[in-house]
Amino acid sequence: MSKIIELIEKEKKRQQEMVEMIASENICSKEIREACGSVLTNKYAEGYPGKRYYSGCEVVDEIEDYAREKAKELFKCKYANVQPHSGSSANIIAYFSLLSPGDKILGMSLDSGGHLTHGFKLNFSGRLLESYSYGTDDNGYLDYDEILRQARVIKPKMIVCGASAYPRKIDFKRFREIADETGAYLMVDMAHIAGLVATDLHKSPLPYADIVTSTTHKTLRGPRGGLILANNEEIGEKINKNNFPGFQGGPLEHIIAGKAICFEEALRPEFKSYQELVLKNSKTLAEELQNFGFKLVTGGTDNHLILVDLRNKNITGKKAQAVLEEINISVNKNRIPKDPKPPTITSGIRIGTPAITTRGFKEEQIKIIADYINQVITEPDNQELKANLKRKVIEMLKDYPIDKI
Repeated sequence: MSKIIELIEKEKKRQQEMVEMIASENICSKEIREACGSVLTNKYAEGYPGKRYYSGCEVVDEIEDYAREKAKELFKCKYANVQPHSGSSANIIAYFSLLSPGDKILGMSLDSGGHLTHGFKLNFSGRLLESYSYGTDDNGYLDYDEILRQARVIKPKMIVCGASAYPRKIDFKRFREIADETGAYLMVDMAHIAGLVATDLHKSPLPYADIVTSTTHKTLRGPRGGLILANNEEIGEKINKNNFPGFQGGPLEHIIAGKAICFEEALRPEFKSYQELVLKNSKTLAEELQNFGFKLVTGGTDNHLILVDLRNKNITGKKAQAVLEEINISVNKNRIPKDPKPPTITSGIRIGTPAITTRGFKEEQIKIIADYINQVITEPDNQELKANLKRKVIEMLKDYPIDKI
């Protein structure tokens, strides 16, 4: 047996025994996994359906066309490009479909919940573009009046909205008004909330944005990959050219097949029921942690994640992430607005419910996990407690096998 096969089995065991609460992770279906590991990985297909640079693309053309049509149906839009390899790829393609190097962008700051690709200085977005950041108010909410004030002064060519750690709904209409008043394009990165948007549990950015980007592996519960959507077909043509040959060569047709199945699944009624449970679980978790004295940024959540300010618990995000992993609960350290700690330490943790909801967790299990989180954060150096809680977690997860997803 290959060493890698052994390691895959090791990772499968780790996932089976871990309560996965990293907000950007999920567990895709067996059908999607089979598509992503299929013979489609053998096929090179530079270009687009009907306009490939290699022969033998008749079948993958059908697959990619089908994926595009399903994406447009799901998000009710006129244009879709399913080729981006990741959310970061989708974002750089989107930027340079409407911008040139050195143009100004205004995006959400990293410590307020934005993403690296929204203008962080060490990222390509901050290195190739003149980037500026907006943040949140003292309560952790987006301050649209302040964003408008900044946009009037900066005069960016593009405003970027969307977040990686923002627990509240985003007003895309207000962003559109700000963009129109200041003469900017509007790009929305809906990677985290795409599943909620697909099921009308969060307002869609498509009626307001010039370009919408997303990943397919978070709340959308598909394979790891990127997606670009638009309603303006002229912009769509620019996106096509910037994707290929601009930033990518051959698309990953096996992943595109997985994306197509993901879109099919998201169009089914049971997917909306799943997303409703994701939200219910997130709110239950928020309430339970608050009952234990945890402080939440914005005081709660409207979506699939919560952001916990740990300063009143006298523990850093880094330490909390580590001790929770010791009891087989996986979260990530995360900066909070105006965080006094560096990004390698942080004062907070981000916790999400997509993956555990996929596994079948409901209110009863959420309350148990909240209790375990509270216990280990309260006594982070109690080795006996941690060993006992880890045994309980592993035993609990035997009723939620990944193989049945």
